[in-house]
Amino acid sequence: MMPKANVIFSSTITIFLLLSISHFPGALSQSDKECTPEYDNTCTDKNKAFNLKLVAVFTILITSLIGVCLPLFARSVSAFQPERSLFLIVKSFASGIILATGFIHVLPDSFEMLSSHCLNDNPWHKFPFTGFVALISAVFTLMVDSITTSLISKSGKRDPSADVASAGSPDEEMGHVSHYGHGLHHSNGKELGSNLQLLRYRVIAIVLELGIVVHSIVIGLSVGATNNTCTIKGLIAALCFHQMFEGMGLGGCILQAEYGWAKKAVMAFFFSVTTPFGVVLGMALSKTYKENGPDSLITVGLLNASSSGLLIYMALVDLLAADFMGQKMQRSIKLQLKSYAAVLLGAGGMAVLAKWT
Repeated sequence: MMPKANVIFSSTITIFLLLSISHFPGALSQSDKECTPEYDNTCTDKNKAFNLKLVAVFTILITSLIGVCLPLFARSVSAFQPERSLFLIVKSFASGIILATGFIHVLPDSFEMLSSHCLNDNPWHKFPFTGFVALISAVFTLMVDSITTSLISKSGKRDPSADVASAGSPDEEMGHVSHYGHGLHHSNGKELGSNLQLLRYRVIAIVLELGIVVHSIVIGLSVGATNNTCTIKGLIAALCFHQMFEGMGLGGCILQAEYGWAKKAVMAFFFSVTTPFGVVLGMALSKTYKENGPDSLITVGLLNASSSGLLIYMALVDLLAADFMGQKMQRSIKLQLKSYAAVLLGAGGMAVLAKWT
């Protein structure tokens, strides 16, 4: 049931993004104002930029792999087991990074692109498309999250043992059967609850990876398309830290989903290669892809808005709220305070990186 749900979810998201991009085809014409890159031409060097892009591909790939794989291999360390307090603190740190990515990195970029003077005043300057698309994306993510969980959980509600517990029996054995049936029902209830929780972790891991993959490709595309060496230098260092810690957050969710090693490897692989793939794609399209072109601004701006809504929802609802309102956190104010500090530290670190990204 789960693979089928994954295919339906991925297909639905793809259709949603395509509709978002093509919703206003008549507004893609360039405005009458001059659209020129706003940077110092002394930093433009195609040969040096090409070498820096190659460095970016390999360094970002390596740091992404380290980030996403670290939680997966850390399970052998008792302190980093998912049921341990330290795991929750580290996960809170990574969740703060994901939350800041949506609010501080992706959402402002979308606002900047969709309010560019290179776009026509009507409709792009007449309506806040970034906020609207982010809102729709967050609600759509909630809908997919809820419906997918509901549909799959229904398949586990059929309890064959119920017939045994409700079957007729002699009067003298009634007390024994009643006690047995109560214990069996309690055991099956706990097992069903455990299965539903595992299902939630798996849905969370899939949805979160999709949101991260979308904005990672967009970031890589921007790096690959520019020949501004001054910009690329700062981006390489910033993106390495960004991908490593964001990968830690995703890796923690994959770990809790308890996938087999094959699925873990596939999910880690896709996360790790998306930004380098975006850089290579940007390099290949550098002659035709114009960062300040209307088509590029609208497409990337809408994708960023969609990604930001998804990431903000996931960070607040499925990661932070789920952990902080869970039994383990609720039993310890001290653990909550440590985790809040971790959230603020992660978000603060990403806020600092916003200076270079």
